[in-house]
Amino acid sequence: IPATTNPVNITGAFFSYSGLRGALALQAPENFTVAKASMAEFPALNGQSVSYAVLSYGPGSINPTHTHPRASELLLVLDGALSVGFVDTAGKPFTQDLAAGDLFVFPKGTVHWQFNSGTQPAKALSAFGSAAAGLVSLPVTLFGASDIDDVVLSKSFKTDVATIQKLKAGLAPKP
Repeated sequence: IPATTNPVNITGAFFSYSGLRGALALQAPENFTVAKASMAEFPALNGQSVSYAVLSYGPGSINPTHTHPRASELLLVLDGALSVGFVDTAGKPFTQDLAAGDLFVFPKGTVHWQFNSGTQPAKALSAFGSAAAGLVSLPVTLFGASDIDDVVLSKSFKTDVATIQKLKAGLAPKP
């Protein structure tokens, strides 16, 4: 219970969240979509060290490479199939093809992804060991929303500035 709230005024509604109903009912999105139940959306999670997300994947869609700096992630495939993986700190990849009912854990802070390589939609539930897991999307962070100099990126990725500019253009917001 928030310190600024009088406990007498708290009801069971404070401990309930219905924001994932729509995501569970969502039928076959074209692209990847996510609905979260973290501390930001569900304040009762403050101090509880847990949160959830419902992940929906259209055929051929991907949850791009990303990390959660403050939590491990436990993924449960609800419908369809996903190819998933992460890279450990030594650079070793760990990948697996999952079907409905399968679980996969992404260790805290690792770069990981999920890909629906099939022709049918897929849905998964992610549980996080933090009420505020955080998200760092590598493509967006490096090429989309940041002002990292093109020369720095081209040298980092051992490519030319024109390639970096193409990557940035592909992630630029559509007007």
